[in-house]
Amino acid sequence: QVNLVESGGGLVQDGGSLRLSCAASGPTTNYATAWFRQGPGKEREFVAAISWSGRITNYAESVKGRFTISKDNAKNTVYLQMNRLKPEHTGVYYCAAATAIIGGTTSNLDYYDCWGQGTQVTVSS
Repeated sequence: QVNLVESGGGLVQDGGSLRLSCAASGPTTNYATAWFRQGPGKEREFVAAISWSGRITNYAESVKGRFTISKDNAKNTVYLQMNRLKPEHTGVYYCAAATAIIGGTTSNLDYYDCWGQGTQVTVSS
């Protein structure tokens, strides 16, 4: 079981930036990591994912060119740099690990079997 702890959320104005962190602990195995967002009254949706090596990334269309996912394996930490934030980016951001995805990534929520507790991001207009 991979344990994930998110941090870095907060309140930011329209157009601002935040960087989220996801610190992992537990078994050191090859798995994909992703960020999902759940807005008020909405279903959880895919934001970005990164492979274990960090060489493969994919993004939801709505955040391409605005958000960047990266990782530091030495620190067991995945980051989500969010720039030019908009009110529609408001929500709880969850970090998740897909332990069955080895060497690649997936945007399919059903493959993610380990989840953090989430961190709140609020973008004010």
